[in-house]
Amino acid sequence: MTEAKKDAVDAITAQWHVVRPDLNTDPMAVFGRIYRIARTMGDEMERAYARFGISRGEFDVVATLRRSGEPYTLSPRQLSATLMLTTGGMTGRLDKLEKAGLLCRKPDPHDRRGLQVTITDRGLALIDEAVTAGLEVQRTALTGLSEEEVEVLTGLLRKLLAGL
Repeated sequence: MTEAKKDAVDAITAQWHVVRPDLNTDPMAVFGRIYRIARTMGDEMERAYARFGISRGEFDVVATLRRSGEPYTLSPRQLSATLMLTTGGMTGRLDKLEKAGLLCRKPDPHDRRGLQVTITDRGLALIDEAVTAGLEVQRTALTGLSEEEVEVLTGLLRKLLAGL
């Protein structure tokens, strides 16, 4: 494994070490980098999905329907829970995606008050292209790591997330 060059997070932790040598800044180094990676990759993913006329949040809705398998149908409540969105936030996304012809809402045959959201053929084609484009952006970002390093990083991040 090759050592990476010093970065902005190293500069920040070094400054803290000078003014507060009593502090262990290891957590700051880890989470500072996670935050910067997430922000940078979020911007990259937003650009990748914009080519398909959707935002990252809209991608998440259509992708959730796609991942659910045939018949690619979920209730707005299921979508909200999966994406950790309020029902109001979900309604706005669904309105835009329905207007774009990527999904449709129909009454739930099992619940008179409920709705079902289903991906359209156009939405299915679009999400399959968008997920491929997004994965390519992510794959490119990982090119500096070996397959083994990616596997180790994945395991460490899983462990960290499980502990939160």
